[in-house]
Amino acid sequence: MSSKGLNINNKGILPKKNAFVVIVKTSWNKAIIDKLEKGAKKILKEHQVKVISIEVPGAVEIPFAVKQHYAFSKKTPDAYIMLGAVIKGGTPHFDYVCNIVAESTVQLNLQLTVPVIFGVLTLNNEAEAYERLGGIHGHKGEEAALTALQMITLNTKLQEQ
Repeated sequence: MSSKGLNINNKGILPKKNAFVVIVKTSWNKAIIDKLEKGAKKILKEHQVKVISIEVPGAVEIPFAVKQHYAFSKKTPDAYIMLGAVIKGGTPHFDYVCNIVAESTVQLNLQLTVPVIFGVLTLNNEAEAYERLGGIHGHKGEEAALTALQMITLNTKLQEQ
């Protein structure tokens, strides 16, 4: 299979008629998550993508919600975006949660036929979150949406080959 014509970037996003994305977000660190979601929805709206959001208690529950939605929803989305913020504390809990969510994202991407975008912030402190919500590190919610759009474009092209 040739990879010719599969290079994509922010300008290479092709509009997909009736595109649909599901955002799965945590209820923990709500102020941060709301800003991540707002940025993601802004980009998706600019590209006329339909969006629904599903809220789960914590980051570990995100992959389950993605899997269950994919398995039982009447309409399969073109992509999932996982949004969360895990802030390091004084115990190894942070490491376990981050590893579980990252590994689960890989497994979902290998099992599902649509992309699952990792938009979970893994932070040392709350200040780092705001650096990633329009600060010196850009806006990670917007970046997650752009990644979803790029992967939708790639997935569509691969299916047409």
